[in-house]
Amino acid sequence: MPSDITVGIDIGTTSVKALAVDGGGEVVARARIPHDAYSPTPDVFEHDARKAWVDGPRRALDELGVSDFAAVAIASLMPNFTAVDAAGMPQTPGLLYGDHRGRAADATSDPLNSGEFRAMLEWTAKQAPDAHGYWTAPAVAAAAIGGTPVVDEGTAWALAPLFNGQAWDAEALGAIGISVDQLPAIGAAHTEVGRVRGAIQIAGAADAWAEGTVAGANTPGDVLVICGTTLIVWCTVADRVKIPGYWTLPHPLGRHQMVAGASNAGGMFVNWVRRAIGTAGEGPAVSPGAVPIWVPYIRGERTPINDPTVRASLHDLDLGQGNAALMRAAYESTAFVARRVIESSGTPPTRIVASGGGGYDEAWMQALADGTNLPVDVSAIAEGAAYGAAWHARVGAGLDKIGDATRWAKVGRRVEPRADWVEACDRRYQRWSVLAAPAS
Repeated sequence: MPSDITVGIDIGTTSVKALAVDGGGEVVARARIPHDAYSPTPDVFEHDARKAWVDGPRRALDELGVSDFAAVAIASLMPNFTAVDAAGMPQTPGLLYGDHRGRAADATSDPLNSGEFRAMLEWTAKQAPDAHGYWTAPAVAAAAIGGTPVVDEGTAWALAPLFNGQAWDAEALGAIGISVDQLPAIGAAHTEVGRVRGAIQIAGAADAWAEGTVAGANTPGDVLVICGTTLIVWCTVADRVKIPGYWTLPHPLGRHQMVAGASNAGGMFVNWVRRAIGTAGEGPAVSPGAVPIWVPYIRGERTPINDPTVRASLHDLDLGQGNAALMRAAYESTAFVARRVIESSGTPPTRIVASGGGGYDEAWMQALADGTNLPVDVSAIAEGAAYGAAWHARVGAGLDKIGDATRWAKVGRRVEPRADWVEACDRRYQRWSVLAAPAS
C-alpha cells in the first residue's frame, strides 16, 4: 500500500525545520537544525548558504528517520540568492531579505515589486560571473537532498520582469549577463518536478504561503500572525482591496483575499531585547499602567514603511520599571505592529490565529491578545511552514485537494485578552502609532 506520509521542509532565518505528517495531519516525526544568520553590520544580512541551505536540509531529512514517504516539498523564507557550482554548492553568501545588496536603485514602495530579488541576483552574478547557476534557497536545498533545483511559480513572480508570467525572460536576463539555464527551473503549484529518495518532489512555496494554507485563518475577520524571526500578519478579507504599503493577494485556499505585511518586529526583535536585558523576571512586578514603549525597528522596517534606515527607540521609561517591564514592552510592540495591519485592512477582526515558534511563549501570546483586544488561537503545530509544505506535497501527490487544508488546522489553546491590560495597551498603542509612524 502506498505511503500516506508526506514531508515538508522549511528553510527559516535561524533553522531548518522538517516534519513528516500522515493523512490525518498528525506529525509522526520532526527535526530542527539550527543555523546562524549573520549581520556583522546593520546593512548586511546573510546565511552561510552551505550550512543553512545544503547541510541543514540534508541533516533534517536524515534526522526525521522516515524512509517511506509519498512526497516532499520545500518552503522557504524569501527573498534570497546565491551562486552555485556544477555540483550545486554555494560559492557566495546566501543573501537574505533586508541586505543592502538587495536594494534596487529603482525600488518602489510596493512590497511585492521592490526589486529586491533582482538586485540580489545582479550582485551575486557580478561576484561570481562564471558560476554554474544562481539559485534560491529552496533550489539549493532541493538539489542537496537529491531533487531538482526548482523555484516555485509564486516566487518567480517576485523576479518580474525577469519572469514574464510564463517563463524566464531571456532578453531581460541577457541584459544583466545571465542565461536562462543559470536560473532554477520553475515549478507550477502542486506539480511533480523531480524525485527525492524515491518520493515525488513537489514544487514548494514561500514560507508564509505554506503556513497560511494550513493555519485555518480562512474566514473574513480571521487574522494570521506568524511569530517567527520575521513577524508576518495577514488579514483575511472578503474582496480584493489595495492598501498602500501592504501586500494584497488571493488567499491560498482561493476563497477570499488577504491584506498582509512583514515586519522585523518578530523573534528577531524579541530575542534581541531578551539578550540585551538579561533575565526578564528580575525587578518589580509589571502592572498594566507601568510599561514603556518600544519602536521595534532594530534593522529598519519592512511593510508598510519599507525603509531599512529607520531604527529602534525606547520611550516613557522610568526608574520604577525593571527588566520584566522592558520585556513586556517588546511583546506589546509586536502586538501593535499586528494591530496596525489589522486596522489598515478595513475588515473588522474577529480573532487571531498565531503560529510560529513564538506560540510557545505564553507572555508573548498574552501581550498579543491584550494589545489587539482579540482572542488568540495558538496553533498546535509551531512549525507551520513545514506543516504547510507537507500539505502542498500531499496535494501534489494526488492524495488530497488544496481546499481541504482546513482539516489540518489545529488549535492548541486560546488566549483571551484581559480587560485591565486592554485599556492600558490601547493608550500605549495610540502613542506608539505616532512614534512608529513613517517620517513624512
